[in-house]
Formats: sequence, structure tokens, C-alpha cells
Amino acid sequence: MSGGTEVAASRLETALRGREEGRVRLVPYLMAGFPDAGASIELGRTYASAGAGAIEVGIPFSDPMADGPVIQVAGQAALQAGMTVGGAMRVAAAVAEEGPPVVLMTYFNPVLAYGVERFAADAAAAGVAGVIVPDVPAEESEGMVGPLHDAGLDTVFLVAPTSPDERITRICEVSSGFVYCVTLTGVTGARSELDPGLQGLLGRISERSRLPVAAGFGISTPDHIQRLRGHADAAVVASALLREVEARRDPRPLLEELVQACR
Repeated sequence: MSGGTEVAASRLETALRGREEGRVRLVPYLMAGFPDAGASIELGRTYASAGAGAIEVGIPFSDPMADGPVIQVAGQAALQAGMTVGGAMRVAAAVAEEGPPVVLMTYFNPVLAYGVERFAADAAAAGVAGVIVPDVPAEESEGMVGPLHDAGLDTVFLVAPTSPDERITRICEVSSGFVYCVTLTGVTGARSELDPGLQGLLGRISERSRLPVAAGFGISTPDHIQRLRGHADAAVVASALLREVEARRDPRPLLEELVQACR
């Protein structure tokens, strides 16, 4: 299932191929349990009905090293409300019933505490398509990738702006489903402008993998998505949507603008 071997395309990979059709696939993010479990499921249903290519479901964690302040607040609120890994699996299962592939975003400590094999089996049973664990380096991922692949799950790894070419090659080799391109140096969070070097980074990834490439971290406006057209297959939008939920505003107007920009 790696990006460097001839294998049948997974459901996630197929769903996120946007460049071939001259468009960008939207991958909106929700935090399981924020503002509560039922509301997070309803948000996932809203994403699906709006035309999301895939949906990213975050599992709250107490020390989220890659998350900016908006996602941290959402995760802390979910934890305080009692959300667990098992509870997040149930949220993911309900969202997965809506159609678009679901990708779990978590950190290794919750996976390790839950048990890697158990995590893989339960995620697969929930209908999850793939898993992102940003604090596991590609070079040290074998113990996690094996059980996830055995359960039929894609493993998505992140390329950063600081990644040298040889490391990008390795990340593409162990990734499946898609390759996640981090658009900036730092944590997640809405930004006003995209990094001017982003197109070059996306090109370096595409030279090394046949997988779809999704850009995330800082993607927050329709203009950002328009600028990705022809360079990325998908755009992950998290903080901008969660900010609407946190402010008790209806996220659908922003969601509709983002979906329209993807088309």
C-alpha cells in the first residue's frame, strides 16, 4: 500500500484524486466530542452532505504537539466532557456511515495506551479508511504501520517545509491513501497567506509519489483553495471551521464557500 509500489488504489486514494479533474477535494476536520459527541457527529454529517472528499476526525489528546490554539481548545473541551479513544471510534463510525472516507487524526500515546492491534481492529470495524499519527516518524513507524495495513487501513504521513528530498522519498514510501503536505513551519491554525514556497514543496512530493497530495495547516479561505488548484489534490481545513463552531456560529456558510472554491 505504499506510494512506491503498484497496488490497487484504496478507497481513500480514489476519493481524493482532484488534480486529474481540475479541482481540489475538501477534507474538513472535526474534533470528536466537540462541542459534544452528538454535535460532532452532526458536524460530520454536514460535511458529508456538503460534498467533502473525506472527513478528518480528531481524537482529543492532552499534549497535541502539532495542534494550534483552536484545535487545542476543542480537544481540551472534549476531554473534559469525557471523550475517549473508544468514544472517538463511535463518532467516527457514525460519520463514516454518511459516505466520505473517514481519516482518524491522533497521536501515538493514545494509540499505544489503547493497544496498536486493538486500535487497528476497532478503527477498521468503525469503517475508518486511514489514520494520521503526526508524532510517529516515517523511519520509526514499522510497528504501527504493519497492524494498520493488516487491518486494511491507510497510513498517512506528513511532509514538512523543512523535509529534505531523501526524507520526502521515505515518507512517500510508507504513506498510503494520500501524502499530507504541511504548508508551514509550526502548528495548525488559520493563516492570512500561504507560504510562497508551497507550490515548490507540492511539486517535490508529486515527483516522488503517485498518491494524491493534500495540503493542510493554515488553509482557511476559498482563496487559499483556489491557489492550490493544479498543485494539490486536496485541502484540509480545520481551525477555520472549528472557530465557527467554538463561536456558536453556523459553519455551513464558510463550508459552502470552501466547497465552491474546490469546484
